[in-house]
Amino acid sequence: MKRFLIRRCLLAVLVLLTISAFSFTMLKLSGDLAISLAGEGSGADYVEFLRAQYGWDRPIAIQYLSWLGDLLRGDMGRSFYYGQDVTRLILERMPVTLALGAMAIGFALALAIPMGMAAGLRPGGTLDRAVLLVALIGGATPIFWLAFLLILLFGLTLRWLPITGGTDLQHLLMPALALGFYAMPALIRITRAGMIEVIGSDYIRTARAKGLRRWQVYLGHALRNTLVPVVAVASVQFGFLLGGSVVIETIFAINGIGYLTWEAINQNDYPVVQSAVLTVSAAYVLLTLLADLLNRAIDPRIRLE
Repeated sequence: MKRFLIRRCLLAVLVLLTISAFSFTMLKLSGDLAISLAGEGSGADYVEFLRAQYGWDRPIAIQYLSWLGDLLRGDMGRSFYYGQDVTRLILERMPVTLALGAMAIGFALALAIPMGMAAGLRPGGTLDRAVLLVALIGGATPIFWLAFLLILLFGLTLRWLPITGGTDLQHLLMPALALGFYAMPALIRITRAGMIEVIGSDYIRTARAKGLRRWQVYLGHALRNTLVPVVAVASVQFGFLLGGSVVIETIFAINGIGYLTWEAINQNDYPVVQSAVLTVSAAYVLLTLLADLLNRAIDPRIRLE
């Protein structure tokens, strides 16, 4: 276990370094930050002054190493648009995005696992076709279109839920439904495939021969082994939801990391964009590690070493 954790932590550091270098370089290539910050009509002298002040006149490798050194000290820089410390902005907005992602993945798992199990127990049947149709519709539905449908139905027609402007449970429910429906198809397919694979295994036949009830066989034996790939896919989907919350948080005006990133992109707020990308990437890497550890707890046959 210890060697596994050390290797995974080293791998996580290498992945984050690669992502930080790539995003840093791509943002630099997107345009001249000094001109964007100076604004239209600014003179060349003022643009050069900004380049010198922020160190943008140095080689890009030196700029990256300087930024990385500040990051290791916990300094993500200062926002051009908000005028605040970027670390503070990230810490203020991150809990909202995490809560939204947790609600979304919880909704997706609550529907996908029972539907995938039911479909996998009788592959090719009517219920199986219906579940696969739901997964197909979910995979083909644009998330922004679904969000607008939810607003039209629950916000404007039925008036059950508030539409925008809050971070409490009621305000997060519609965005979580939209994100969860986006993540659900992959979870349905992996649960169905796992159930089809394990239902014909020897230990399932043995459990039936021992006289166990059907629900004990399905939940206590089949589902437990099916959950191993489901957990892995769920962690990946959770990471996607954190990164893909930009669209949903913008539509519903939720003050999370996604909406912060959207505002930063529109305002050419380079430090915020850079830090938001790295924060979401770090969360994605951490979720992958936690999924490996959880799978080890679910199935003791998995040897992390």
